[in-house]
Amino acid sequence: MASPIEQFKIERLIPIKLGNVDISYTNSALWMTIAVVVVTLFLVLGTRQRALVPGRWQSMAEMSYEFVANLLQEQAGNAGRVFFPFIFTLFMFILAGNLLGLIPYSFTFTSHIVVTFGMAIVVFIGVTVIGFIKHGFHFLSFFVPKGVPAAMLILIIPIEILSYLTRPVSLAIRLFANMMAGHTMLKVFSGFVVALGVLGGWLPLAVNVALTGFEVLVAFLQAYVFAILTCIYLNDALHMDH
Repeated sequence: MASPIEQFKIERLIPIKLGNVDISYTNSALWMTIAVVVVTLFLVLGTRQRALVPGRWQSMAEMSYEFVANLLQEQAGNAGRVFFPFIFTLFMFILAGNLLGLIPYSFTFTSHIVVTFGMAIVVFIGVTVIGFIKHGFHFLSFFVPKGVPAAMLILIIPIEILSYLTRPVSLAIRLFANMMAGHTMLKVFSGFVVALGVLGGWLPLAVNVALTGFEVLVAFLQAYVFAILTCIYLNDALHMDH
């Protein structure tokens, strides 16, 4: 029986090297490409007719748009509208990666921390740059909570800075850990079905079906959590409510 962890193995499909740097096209890169193509087709085909009374395809595309737009409006206000393309792209890319990973023999690139951390660090750096562009060095006051006695600042400020610096780590680990744990459980219970055979495998099969449904929910939830936390961090940079 194959190891449950084997499904996360990155394999080179097209070996490419630039000097000592390995930039090979891998199975992870392939499924990222597929995710981009799927999202693009979904939106283009869903909006090409622009019917006054939308069909199912157009309704799903419009619901996706409105869901992210409302999310951004609620968390970051009108000032956050200019960042809608980024938030929408991030949400749809993560959602597509999570859902595609549920297809048998596919690859879940969101189960690799190098991918999730890459997205998280882009969000972190982008939000920090936005904060400095909008507020200048006054953005540093974000690490000085209002109403805190001056004597406490020597303790509070390092804690605030450390908390801020851990944002990309927590953002990356949350997505990576949930996707990896869920797919590992699915693989384990699938192995039980094969090992126990037709008569004894019905219980783990039932559990696997239930887990698959749960993983679909988690796929949406984790994309939502990543997007909403990005909006919250963006709101901090734009409005300095801290």
